[in-house]
Amino acid sequence: MKLLWSPSAPFVRKVMVAAQVADLAESIECVRSPVGPARLNPEVMASNPLNKVPTLLLEDGTALYDSRVICDYLDVRAGGGVLVPRDPDGRWQALRRQCLADGMLDMLILRRDEHFRGEGHRSSAHVHAYATKTQAALDAMEAEAEALAGDTIDIGRIAIGVALAYLDFRVPEERWRDGRPRLADWEAGFARHPAMQAVPFVDDGKKRFAFYQIA
Repeated sequence: MKLLWSPSAPFVRKVMVAAQVADLAESIECVRSPVGPARLNPEVMASNPLNKVPTLLLEDGTALYDSRVICDYLDVRAGGGVLVPRDPDGRWQALRRQCLADGMLDMLILRRDEHFRGEGHRSSAHVHAYATKTQAALDAMEAEAEALAGDTIDIGRIAIGVALAYLDFRVPEERWRDGRPRLADWEAGFARHPAMQAVPFVDDGKKRFAFYQIA
């Protein structure tokens, strides 16, 4: 398998952590594939018309995207029940948490893009909405942090762990731990998991940015 990949992309890291947990990382060749909202990559678009990473290319040439589809495929390939619990209650909890974390990452990426629109073009209403949703997602994670505790690792926990790590990586001034002690404690332990340690974020040299505070 080939993974169209970027070392700083959060959804790519989620897939790679999942591959580590599913014991499939050695079966994946990572192919550096720079993309961006206005940076079209013909090689990526040949497999994924949305011009996004991660995109997973299977041995028969089939292309899978986005990260949720790829992680579900990895779970099936690993025999099932590895990343997504088999029991219905556990399954819906894991998938819901994955969507919560992925949605928060979407808000962070939208805030970044709005920031780079520059003065005179930036929408303060959009910045406020994105920031408010990010804080609400973090509060929701804090509320169920005790339920995340333990040795269990699934796609929901992976997604949350990667999303929090992305905040530390790109915007540490967000200070997401403030007022969220249970989530901070859980993340500190989860960050030491071998799968997380095996595939850290790598700085790609992109310009850093500071998010605007909620007005």
